[in-house]
Amino acid sequence: MKVAGERSFAAPREKVWVVLNDPASMAKTIPGVESFDVQDERHWSAKVKIPLSLGVLHMTMNMEKTEEREPELARLAIKGTGVGAILSMTTAFNLSEAGRGTLMKWEADVSIAGPVGSMGQRVLQPIVNQQVQHVLTALDQQVMAFGSESGDSAGGAGGMAGAKAPTADSAAPGASDLKDYGEPAESSPEPEPDTGSSAAEGGVAPLAPETYEPKPEGPTTSTED
Repeated sequence: MKVAGERSFAAPREKVWVVLNDPASMAKTIPGVESFDVQDERHWSAKVKIPLSLGVLHMTMNMEKTEEREPELARLAIKGTGVGAILSMTTAFNLSEAGRGTLMKWEADVSIAGPVGSMGQRVLQPIVNQQVQHVLTALDQQVMAFGSESGDSAGGAGGMAGAKAPTADSAAPGASDLKDYGEPAESSPEPEPDTGSSAAEGGVAPLAPETYEPKPEGPTTSTED
């Protein structure tokens, strides 16, 4: 499943770059994060919880920065494991100057194996869109907070200048908004897998389109030599 889009920030490109490459800031953008550990400047790991209709899926995600061109481009490879799901994802963002602000073009290629992945793209697409909205909204908040702390009025007061595919409000979507996921991100369809047995038979309940709290309890962050 491939998704892509754009996001504009009323902050200089260098400030957006700092937020995107700061583990503490990025930890605050991950939905359902419980802990976030930094092995070195290129390797991070996080423990997250993902709501299912009959419970919560706990997943460990290992992230590696595979490419970097400061302050323009970075690429990450992410591997996640949990009961009933194996996640593999590559994601990249490209920053360009847009007047006094910054335009970010992003893309992600997501693959989910196991009973959860067998539900197919039609079920997973709106859930992925919702998580992307959460990450982008939280990222915008981190950019604004960074600008305020550094005394930069452009980053602190302007915040989000605009957004494309997918769109997001100034706050994470509330529970009452879950029935309408809005416009989906640009995506490339993939053939539906042969499910064989249902997810229920595999012991994993289908994902429920629940949202995360816009400000999850702060993760623990540690750095190991």
